[in-house]
Amino acid sequence: MKNDEITAANRVAWEEAAPLHREQNMPRLLERFRQPGYSCLDEIETSILNDIGVGGKSVAQLCCNNGRELISVRNMGADRCVGFDGSADFIAQAREIAAAASASNCEFECCDLYDIAPGFDASFDLVTVTIGVLGWMPDLAEFFAVADRLLKPGGTLFIYEQHPIMEMIEPGKQDEPVIWNYDYFDPTPNVDTEGLDYYGGSTYESKPLYWMIHKMSDVIMAALGNSFSLVHFEERPGHISNTWYNVEHQGPLLPMSYTLVFTKPS
Repeated sequence: MKNDEITAANRVAWEEAAPLHREQNMPRLLERFRQPGYSCLDEIETSILNDIGVGGKSVAQLCCNNGRELISVRNMGADRCVGFDGSADFIAQAREIAAAASASNCEFECCDLYDIAPGFDASFDLVTVTIGVLGWMPDLAEFFAVADRLLKPGGTLFIYEQHPIMEMIEPGKQDEPVIWNYDYFDPTPNVDTEGLDYYGGSTYESKPLYWMIHKMSDVIMAALGNSFSLVHFEERPGHISNTWYNVEHQGPLLPMSYTLVFTKPS
């Protein structure tokens, strides 16, 4: 399949999951974000963002989901915040949560991530990417080119993702065995039709979605290939997904997540 066919199919599958996520999450998120200054970010993400400094900065999030993380960054003191996502329903959820948080400086745009409008170029001091994004992307070099053009000179790119080693393992509950099913070095997209209900844990016959296993070296080199400078890289044991509880509760200890910070030349 061509890259644009993969991203178009993934947008359909992601849109299909949006009502399930809305039902499971929206009442709780609306209640919490009505509290001034509320943040859903964990200690690691909060600490790195504090080190980068977000006060008064313009921030973009790629694949922003329902906006909860971006609105949390806004509540840390960021100025203009813009979230981009391929699902119209998730963008609608993000706007509802922003309204509950009185976050009038948060904007949300529905688009293919590879086709963000040029009007946003060189508009942001910080671009963030969090869990479950890079696996959707068939072309990492182009993905980082998008991040590059969105950033102002001297801007920062922050990534907090699940470790690609996890992609080799069949997800399971905490008492289920760790089964190695996938090849770390196989660039062929995995095709899934069991849905994206990673909160409720149900399966359903979904539209096909295509998931890439990008090696850790692929991620770093694709960013460096777009003239970013690496200033931070840490592999971490923390489980930040809603899937690999079997790995979290059984040894040996593997890296389950990582953080990366790049800067754009000024």
